[in-house]
Amino acid sequence: MKLLASQIRDRLGERTIVFVGLMGAGKTAIGRQVAQILDLPFADSDHEIEAVSKMTVPELFERYGEPEFRALEQRVIERLMKDGPRVVSTGGGAFMSAQTREIIGRHGLGVWLKADLDLLMERVSKRQNRPLLKDPDPRGVMRRLMDERYPFYAQAHLTFETRDAKREVITAETLQAIARYLGVDMEDTQAGSQE
Repeated sequence: MKLLASQIRDRLGERTIVFVGLMGAGKTAIGRQVAQILDLPFADSDHEIEAVSKMTVPELFERYGEPEFRALEQRVIERLMKDGPRVVSTGGGAFMSAQTREIIGRHGLGVWLKADLDLLMERVSKRQNRPLLKDPDPRGVMRRLMDERYPFYAQAHLTFETRDAKREVITAETLQAIARYLGVDMEDTQAGSQE
């Protein structure tokens, strides 16, 4: 894995790996592990927003509304992109912004963690801090978000279909997908790991 990580870092240059996708897709969990393996700094845009605003994401939504939150989110992501290379996980709605997509397109490598509805619902039902799911029909809300957002997420550089598997497995497979996208010779990395 060390050889693969080294080759990914070399090919990445100053670009930032940015995980996009719906809440519950695993952006933060997988992003943090990818950063650790690549020996790159990790940032979660929601945590950065909370640090800057001194408020939680649900509090920001309630006090200022989604448009103001999204404007702050865009500024935070833009700042994070200037500090590459690194790994960033974004909020589910971040990639809806044309400006954010353009910034990631120019300065990063967007990776969409795509998950099916059942997996997303299983994961998000364990947490109560999802402002967009405070609805009598959270499954309906999630389905609507998938319909609205998946065409935008599909504009990421790379799509990785995630599933219910151990985090380490998904992380390793995601790294392999990133390596292939960047043109890393996978046979060289496998030969190097067998020596």
